[in-house]
Amino acid sequence: MNIQDIKQDFPIFARQKDLVYLDSAATSLTPQTVIDKLCDYYTTYNANIARGLYKISAQATEEFEMSRGSIAQFIGANENEIVFTSGTTMSLNMIAHGLAHNITSQHNIVTTVLEHHANFIPWQQVCKNVKAEFRVAVLTDHDEVDQNDLLELIDENTRIIALTHVSNVLGTIIPLQDIIKKIRIKNPNVIIVVDAAQSIAHVPINVRDLDCDFLAFSIHKIFGPTGVGVLYGKKDQLEKLQPLFTGGEMIESVSTCDTTFRELPHRLEAGTPDIAGVIASRTAVDYLLHIGFETILTHEKELLTYCMEQFHDHFGQEIRIIGPQNSVNRSGLISFTFGSFHPHDIATILDDSVSVAIRAGQHCAMPLHMESLHLNATARVSFSVYNTKQDIDTLIVGLHAVQKTLS
Repeated sequence: MNIQDIKQDFPIFARQKDLVYLDSAATSLTPQTVIDKLCDYYTTYNANIARGLYKISAQATEEFEMSRGSIAQFIGANENEIVFTSGTTMSLNMIAHGLAHNITSQHNIVTTVLEHHANFIPWQQVCKNVKAEFRVAVLTDHDEVDQNDLLELIDENTRIIALTHVSNVLGTIIPLQDIIKKIRIKNPNVIIVVDAAQSIAHVPINVRDLDCDFLAFSIHKIFGPTGVGVLYGKKDQLEKLQPLFTGGEMIESVSTCDTTFRELPHRLEAGTPDIAGVIASRTAVDYLLHIGFETILTHEKELLTYCMEQFHDHFGQEIRIIGPQNSVNRSGLISFTFGSFHPHDIATILDDSVSVAIRAGQHCAMPLHMESLHLNATARVSFSVYNTKQDIDTLIVGLHAVQKTLS
């Protein structure tokens, strides 16, 4: 993979020539091919879908549904199992809201302390509303999900288990396929929900092999536009969901007495979606697959290893890497602390001194930071296909500037 050729695919680098972008875990950058696809819709066949009988509306509808098919194939699903949303957060909230009517005070929901707020708060709120028990699995001493604790929390009254695939703080790749097999033995009737927001760009996913009931991710994590999410669900599980929104498009018939909804997946898609974004999602998937997961994983492992080595060589024990201490079971991100310097100050100085963009804060994982790691915040760097070892060298220069400024 020629990184310089890859970087030329992303027009932001032509306009921000000094930019070192190390925040792809928050959102990946967008290649020109995806931008072109967005523009193509707005300049060529800008019309609403599934409503108009005229040609450009039919074209928009066809392109939209082609993206549904592409996304389904991308994760090994059927087309009627793919629902388009505004993002991972909306997808997970739709699942929680849609299943809440099946949860009572006799039930419990299990999750982990690793979760992003989007896969934590909705389940916490469901339990609060119906007075069900909310159970949270802890970490081991090695900052991994304690599988024994997780399995012990599951009983015959467990209705939902919500799990992340990759931690957006630790970078840990959770062995979900093995864990789900163990869960199915413990309680074969439990509904398993997977947050794949951080894994979708780094790990090939087949929902059939994974055997989850629901899975959610955002297109902006895989080189696509913001505002588009995917909710996958096994067909029989999607049919259990009560629609979070009602209105146009998802209606079969309406009278003054009653309403009936369309078949899946349209019964869960109310109103006008982000048509251009969904259509461009197909181009984003094609771009990712053209590069290939094996190439992406190899490149990210090299960057992870190099970054960890540079942290150690330049700063020793001053930098504490959170999570796995090697690149073996880690996705393309590193959260860290640097001496007593506040992560917000680190991020600000890096941006001002060397144009390095990183994330700082609790990364929407407050229970993990405050209750497990006992940290107010961390700094986080995250990599993608357009990053180089030179980017890490620039990061190191910036961290020396941080040390000089704040010491």
